Amino acid sequence: MPRHCLTLDLKDDQTAISEYKRYHVKIWPEVRESLRDAGVLEMEIYLAGTRLFMIMDVNDTFSLSAKAATDAANAKVQEWETIMADFQQELPLSRPDQKWVIMEKVFDLAAQ
Repeated sequence: MPRHCLTLDLKDDQTAISEYKRYHVKIWPEVRESLRDAGVLEMEIYLAGTRLFMIMDVNDTFSLSAKAATDAANAKVQEWETIMADFQQELPLSRPDQKWVIMEKVFDLAAQ
């Protein structure tokens, strides 16, 4: 099963971080449905300070670009993304159109 690992920062504001976490206790049904429909089988987000780390296990047909295109056409997902953008801060290495940055895998114990 393919896996994608991505990272992003939250703004350094404890109130905003708490609110971001509150939103993720139970995400909106439309957002959950958009993830499942795109082929996301499992997703976890971890937080250390202001740094977020997301792990997505996806099916073999999943495409990050196709997911982005579908999300752009989904008003409820766009509403969610607008709210999340108030909490998020791009990494210095992000492209202008990019929030989450794909991480490079540098070690795999199973491959040793």
